[in-house]
Amino acid sequence: MEHTYNGMPASDLTNVAWRKSRRSNSQGNCVEVAELADGSVAVRNSRFPDGPALIYTRAEMRALVLGVKDGDFDGLLN
Repeated sequence: MEHTYNGMPASDLTNVAWRKSRRSNSQGNCVEVAELADGSVAVRNSRFPDGPALIYTRAEMRALVLGVKDGDFDGLLN
């Protein structure tokens, strides 16, 4: 697998399956995630699929998802 790093072009991540939320709107205003071979997770802006990808560990993604489920970021929606 290629060397991955934060900010690398998402288009450089080959053989990955990008997924987005079913809550994504038709204008494509969402983020997409892809599991990488080493278990880490890449995140990209769906409007700029060739733009930068942020690479997170499983532990970082777990903390984010659990925080979202717990409502830790609800204030960002107001």
